[in-house]
Amino acid sequence: MRIGTRGSPLALAQAHETRGRLAAASGLPETAFEIVPIRTTGDNARMIAQDRPLKEIGNKGLFTREIEEQLLDGGIDIAVHSMKDMPTEQPAGLVLDCYLPREDPRDAFVAPVPGRLADLPKGAVVGTSSLRRRAQVLSRRPDLRVVEFRGNVQTRLKKLADGVAEATFLAMAGLKRLGRPEEIPHLAVAPEEMLPAIAQGAIGIERRADDTAVAALLEAIHDTDTALRLAAERAFLAALDGSCETPIAGLAELEGGALRLRGEILRTDGTEALADDMRGAAQDGAAMGREMAARLLERAGPDFFDWR
Repeated sequence: MRIGTRGSPLALAQAHETRGRLAAASGLPETAFEIVPIRTTGDNARMIAQDRPLKEIGNKGLFTREIEEQLLDGGIDIAVHSMKDMPTEQPAGLVLDCYLPREDPRDAFVAPVPGRLADLPKGAVVGTSSLRRRAQVLSRRPDLRVVEFRGNVQTRLKKLADGVAEATFLAMAGLKRLGRPEEIPHLAVAPEEMLPAIAQGAIGIERRADDTAVAALLEAIHDTDTALRLAAERAFLAALDGSCETPIAGLAELEGGALRLRGEILRTDGTEALADDMRGAAQDGAAMGREMAARLLERAGPDFFDWR
């Protein structure tokens, strides 16, 4: 089985986790599963245009298009994705119905001296390439300056060390999957303080819709709890027509047999933020996501995201 993935250290760590789970579930050796790194448009853009926001180059398909093309062409058998990179709709002929157990979905506030966003001095510089994080920072600390801060974990840490910014954010899931939490001065940001990106910390595995043999293998490693949570979050995102150009945050959590969904939409400059919080039956997550999006859009009005 050929496992397609981006070639970054984090993406490869996710592919290795997938291979390990498939080998354990199937009883096959790990050598039965080949990891195939694929360079995407987004990866090329990061190399060529380090200081340009991704929104100027394209949408979330930047990090999936070439991988999905190889999946459709038969060059690979499955594709491993960070779910926060995934568009809410898959190309015809592909399905995404397998999720691994979700890692820590929170953001990590990273600074030479561990602390919180509230601890930064007035006028401090925060680096991030995420429109969501930019808007959330400016909403909570309008006195701060936010600069473009692109690249993988290693690149962003080097920029921080070089003094390009005084603080940045990384995903807790990425730090844990890379095995580096102790090496990096950080503090996990509570969702009450700053909601994460939709589906942050979740790994999804995409396959061809007609490949029943692969579907049977993936069923053995599928995590139902993660699927329930992502159904709510991604329905919320889809109803908002979310993309890399819209600051949207959200988190679904299972509490016993119920599901709690929190969501937030923000103006890109941080001047306005609207939030909502709902609870319901776990199997009703997708309907909750759509309802929350409708409620927030009604409060926001027609021009809330019209920042261009």
